[in-house]
Amino acid sequence: MPLHQVVSTMSLGAYRVDQGNIVGNVYDKYGTQNPIARLLMAGFMRAVSQLYRQARPVRVLEVGCGEGHLATALMAHHVPETFVACDVEDRERPGVDPRVQFETASIYELPYADNAFDLVLCCEVLEHIEHPDQGFAELARVAARHVLVSTPWEPVWRAMNLARGRYIRDWGNTPGHIQHFSRRALVALAARHVHVQKVRRPLPWTVILGAPRG
Repeated sequence: MPLHQVVSTMSLGAYRVDQGNIVGNVYDKYGTQNPIARLLMAGFMRAVSQLYRQARPVRVLEVGCGEGHLATALMAHHVPETFVACDVEDRERPGVDPRVQFETASIYELPYADNAFDLVLCCEVLEHIEHPDQGFAELARVAARHVLVSTPWEPVWRAMNLARGRYIRDWGNTPGHIQHFSRRALVALAARHVHVQKVRRPLPWTVILGAPRG
């Protein structure tokens, strides 16, 4: 089922599942106590927050916000006038920054005007959707100044899963990952929709900041 058709979900282990289809992870990577995972997440957050601060946005949209942890963390670095965070499902989000406005929306059909936000964030989403090019086009459409995206770095992501004995039968592929972006592939996708300005490489992710074309 395409991500934009998801209506309601339930948790199953470490994943969000809808009618048997894995549409996202619910493992709390932001609150993990595993020391190696914490070290990796610190590098990811450092890369994303640096690019976020450089963008200095007044109006922010995060697409695919999940539990709202990233939005809350970024608000500690820079508080814009507006921070909207959307996902395909409505849910309780305890402990999030009350200044973040949560809405329900699809990456394929964002209910916002062209150029509505200075910065559009989309982290750890594109690998879960069937049509990333279509989704990226929507991100760029509603962005006035910047788009910031991230995905796992393949095949390193899967190699690290195999190294820790996870998902052996699927050659290390995390359930729900239906796209597998090398760094070159993500840059190529981004370049079709934005002028790529910055690329950060925190292991094992790729993070890109770009300016919408046109």
